[in-house]
Amino acid sequence: MKTMTIREAREGLSHPDQMFADSDEVLVVCRGEPVARILPVEPRKKPFRSLRAFLESQPMQTVPSEDILAEEREDRA
Repeated sequence: MKTMTIREAREGLSHPDQMFADSDEVLVVCRGEPVARILPVEPRKKPFRSLRAFLESQPMQTVPSEDILAEEREDRA
């Protein structure tokens, strides 16, 4: 964990990519007391899986749909 003063943090915020590139977490202190903790942003999760992965995760239907429809029609009659 990297530690820096408020002044260092204020000066470095114009170039945050350089300031936080080598550290996962930065602790900002004022007169030796911690006042803030800067954490990296978690990467966004993919909103969609691949179609193949989705289809493979779906359970297969064991009974043919024609049989299910026939049963439904018989129940209504």
